[in-house]
Amino acid sequence: MTTTTPSTTTSRASSSTGPTRVRRRLGVVDRIVVVLMVVVPAALVLLLVWLPAFGSVALSFGTWNGIGGLDRIQWVGFQNYHDIATIYPPFWPAMRHNLVWLVFLFVFPTMLGIFLAVILDHEMKFSRFYQTAFYLPVVLSLALIGFIWQLFYSRDQGLINDVFHTQVDWYGDPKINLWAVLVATAWRHTGYVMLLYLAGLKSVDASLREAAAVDGANQWQTFFKVVFPVMRPINVIVLVIVVIESLRAFDLVWVINKGRNGLEIIAALVSQNVIGEATRYGFGSALAVIMMAISSVFIAIYLRIVFREEQR
Repeated sequence: MTTTTPSTTTSRASSSTGPTRVRRRLGVVDRIVVVLMVVVPAALVLLLVWLPAFGSVALSFGTWNGIGGLDRIQWVGFQNYHDIATIYPPFWPAMRHNLVWLVFLFVFPTMLGIFLAVILDHEMKFSRFYQTAFYLPVVLSLALIGFIWQLFYSRDQGLINDVFHTQVDWYGDPKINLWAVLVATAWRHTGYVMLLYLAGLKSVDASLREAAAVDGANQWQTFFKVVFPVMRPINVIVLVIVVIESLRAFDLVWVINKGRNGLEIIAALVSQNVIGEATRYGFGSALAVIMMAISSVFIAIYLRIVFREEQR
């Protein structure tokens, strides 16, 4: 006859319910570290992102020249927005230039970046060298790129005018300076798009291409009908990046002529009114809110797509 002791009963119960979880209580130092890891980043985001954002929204409904305390602000409601849309001449050209910037970056540098990624994905000879050469402009600031392209665009000593024996002021002529700046921007943006799509091509399952080859598809058919649809997350990321880059384009334009004489863009108008000679904080904040609202629409679309993909 078998005798069941309390110890065997406990062991059987524990074995039937599975392994027991041992809770490890955090010590005082661990709790302090966890609290700091949560509180410090949250405080920095609150102070450096959300507080200025809400402050700009609030200030856009008033007028203030920065002299004196905040009690000197005069609240005018939507008057700043009304003036921007009706009696501020540079606003609509700036909106048009940002739209042109968006379309240009989406069509030319993006398509060229995809083309380069497809070519370099075939592990051609010296592919590492070409990748480095095409990506090198990405690590440079737009201000530095503006100075580099001055070597090409200079009216008296530029390479283009010297080769074609012309005297075109590429940066100064309001009829063509926007396109000259866009070419310089594309030189930098192409390498970034190339790198994103090259990483996406490396992650595509090889069996998809093999199946397409068995079905008789050539390389271009395989890319556009099989590979490109699979890289949908990369496509969405590139689209959002293009939109954000077109809206926050500032450095290159500012170092050329501070956003005047045919290079009006929204970011330059914000700087002209906030830190320029006029010092109209309310008016400049209203321009910044408009730019932030346009960016938020595309960011919301991107987040919706990302969350939908995660649910799937």
